[in-house]
Amino acid sequence: MTRLFQIEANKLIESRRKPLDFEAKIESWVASDLSLIGVDGVVIGRQVSTDHGKQIDILAMDQGGNLIIVELKRDKSPRDIVAQVLDYASWVCRLTTNDVHEIAYAKQHCALADIYREKFDQSLPETLNATHQMIVVASEVDEATKRIIEYLSEEHSVGINASFFNVFEQDGREWLTTDALLEQEKVADRATRKARGPWSGYYYLTGGSEADRRWEPMRKHGFFSAHGGRFYTDKLGNLSEGDQVFYYQKGNGYLGYGIVTHEKMPADQFVLEDGRKLVDVAEEDYLKANADDADLACYVVGIDWKKTFPVSEPQSFNGIFANQNVVCKIYQQETADFLAEKFGAEKGKS
Repeated sequence: MTRLFQIEANKLIESRRKPLDFEAKIESWVASDLSLIGVDGVVIGRQVSTDHGKQIDILAMDQGGNLIIVELKRDKSPRDIVAQVLDYASWVCRLTTNDVHEIAYAKQHCALADIYREKFDQSLPETLNATHQMIVVASEVDEATKRIIEYLSEEHSVGINASFFNVFEQDGREWLTTDALLEQEKVADRATRKARGPWSGYYYLTGGSEADRRWEPMRKHGFFSAHGGRFYTDKLGNLSEGDQVFYYQKGNGYLGYGIVTHEKMPADQFVLEDGRKLVDVAEEDYLKANADDADLACYVVGIDWKKTFPVSEPQSFNGIFANQNVVCKIYQQETADFLAEKFGAEKGKS
């Protein structure tokens, strides 16, 4: 149990714990700042009605497009609130990408893509609600309920957690403390890994559309680049020599398969096999821009492109994996099998 003490004249004066009797305020605080419950995300809506005649206190979404159900305990028993949040999850898990967009617009009166971009400064993932998490907000729960939540999360990778809010009072002043039963990042990671299956062994790369970054220079000179800030360029650090990669052009399809030959480095330090510098032979302004600023400079990795297609012959199918991340792993097996066949790729190493 959380206790709060005031230090006065080297003595500890314990603050009086108050009942959690203003859930409406806590709901507003959480909706305004999801980090209070360990979530980095955006709110889709409050008091979201389900098909079961119930209302979810807060429905949120993380950066990966996964939904998060937040429910305050209010006057429900600990076990009742766990049962209720699981019931909500049985409805949320069936929401399509289009459903999520419609709920957000109805509740927020603006496009979800705009809400997401304002928060994360990037495009919304094309596919939403691949998995979901549940967070119960309470002042405390009994030991049996804690064991149930821990069992579901740690043994069965169910995305469920409890966040504790406690109010203390001393000399007419009030304080709020927050804590969590489990580390939310680990809860989300376990749930995501279970939903997406094993890694195919392949990496996904995207440089945006043809207008953002021309494909031909990358294909011709054997590289892939990122610029515009560390949020984008740091992703290149996930690639190591020997990694297998597929390049996806936004709004078009997959164009290349290759093997990483050189790990992340500033673009102006990348040297081709014939000894020439990349920035001297590739007429791309972004390669040279902000070269004296380590945060904004362009960075590249070397790629030995094994098989490529021109922009006019993209390889794709309806539902193929694609998202806004500069670099990420491909988990969708259907996409991995399709790409391996089209590009003659070696079996991925996981």
